[in-house]
Amino acid sequence: MAKANNKPVSRLEVVEPVGARVLIRKDEDKKQTKSGIHLPDKIEIPTLTGRVVAISAKVAGDDNYPIKQYDRVLFNPKQGVPVDFEGDNRLFVIPIEDIVAVFRREPGAE
Repeated sequence: MAKANNKPVSRLEVVEPVGARVLIRKDEDKKQTKSGIHLPDKIEIPTLTGRVVAISAKVAGDDNYPIKQYDRVLFNPKQGVPVDFEGDNRLFVIPIEDIVAVFRREPGAE
């Protein structure tokens, strides 16, 4: 740990995926249906969507993968590895092959 003015300076720890993987923060499970019915705490609609938090260097350097940081994606969580990082239980390292779709806005659409 470095010191500045005789005070310890903590360094920010980050999670960086390696290989053909990305780090995704899974969206919250829905507690209400589209029609407005509130679900009990034990019943939630599982979601398979999330935001890309970090991308491995291998994925970033490969033009075959149209994935960027902060993209919202649909993914298959079966091969995902949960990451317990700073109390966040919604982070997963996902193989790039398990991302099945990227949500994009059409140009000019609001």
